[in-house]
Amino acid sequence: MSRKEQKKKTPFSRKVLDIVKKIPKGKILSYKKVAIATGSPNASRVVGNIMKKNMDPNVPCHRVIRSNGEIGGYNGLRGEKSKLLEKEGAL
Repeated sequence: MSRKEQKKKTPFSRKVLDIVKKIPKGKILSYKKVAIATGSPNASRVVGNIMKKNMDPNVPCHRVIRSNGEIGGYNGLRGEKSKLLEKEGAL
C-alpha cells in the first residue's frame, strides 16, 4: 500500500487491516470477532465494508466470514473466497 493510500485510511480501518493481516493460514474470524478485537464490538458491518474495499494482497480478507458461518463475498468474485479457504485448510 502506498503512502497516499495509507493516508486515506482512517485509524479504525488501519486497525481492522492490521488485525486481519495477523489471521494465520487455515484460520478464520467473523466480521464480528474482528470488530470486537478493535474494541468496537458493534462495528461488524463497518468491518465488512472495509474488507469489501480492500485490494491489498497483503491483507487476507478472504479469512473473514459472517458470524453465521456463511462465507460471503470476496471482492466481487463469487466462489473465489471458498476456494482460497479450502486451499488453506480452513474449510
